[in-house]
Amino acid sequence: MRTVETGSFSAVAKEMDTTQPTISKQIAALEEYLDVQLLVRSTRKVSLTDEGMRFYEHCQQILAAFDEAESSVGKRQKPSGILRVNCSVAFGQMQVVPRLKRFLDRFPDIKIDLTMNDSYIDLVEEGIDLAIRIGNFLDSTTIAQPIGMTRLITVGTTSYFERTGEPQVPADLLQHNCIIYTRQATGTAWNYQFEREAIAVAVKGNLQVNDSAALREAVLAGLGIGTSPIWAFCNEIKNQTVKVVLERYEPEPLPIRAVYRRSRFQSAKVKCFIEFLVEEFSHLF
Repeated sequence: MRTVETGSFSAVAKEMDTTQPTISKQIAALEEYLDVQLLVRSTRKVSLTDEGMRFYEHCQQILAAFDEAESSVGKRQKPSGILRVNCSVAFGQMQVVPRLKRFLDRFPDIKIDLTMNDSYIDLVEEGIDLAIRIGNFLDSTTIAQPIGMTRLITVGTTSYFERTGEPQVPADLLQHNCIIYTRQATGTAWNYQFEREAIAVAVKGNLQVNDSAALREAVLAGLGIGTSPIWAFCNEIKNQTVKVVLERYEPEPLPIRAVYRRSRFQSAKVKCFIEFLVEEFSHLF
């Protein structure tokens, strides 16, 4: 299953701390046992035959049923095992990691493997149990459960605004140095709303970044104005080193969702972590 999901013998070998030839031999032995070709190998990727697809789908059902059976009896009734979680860099550093002790104290039999990056990842291919995503990025292969909402604000340091003045309407951004987050779906267009009217401004500036934590640091360094979920600047807004501008024009709040793979069975460790996230984030931001 992991060879299918990653599309690579070497990726599975790395996960299982073995060698690529070992994985290849195991798959070949399975094919010989079944007397059918399951995979088509090429120099670039591994793909499924029609028979391989049918076998893979049955294997999914078998492993899901096995997980469900295990979790229904004995000590396995308690959520346990490794929970692989993914989220953006800034959200992970500022909002997820500080809360993990409470979760792990409550569920001592769970171990968390947390990866953080701002790129969109395939949960199946990367072997991720659950991702925390902000915004409206959905696909048909996953289930997205709301766990909270966050305001999208426009911010700069008070020292920056002392030098440049504050924008009063979105069009004023054209006179400012705007820090562009390249992973934003709208590119260099910053979107606002005023009395149900949509306003888009094609901003510009001398710095662009592809990392949410870097965007935050650039704003705090006084390099210019940025747009960000409010949770990234809560402390700085409170102590007045950072100021929110264009509040009358804020777009609709962004959803925060727990995203996991579609399956007939939801594991206990995923279920309890989602419940924990709802507790933590449903009334914030």
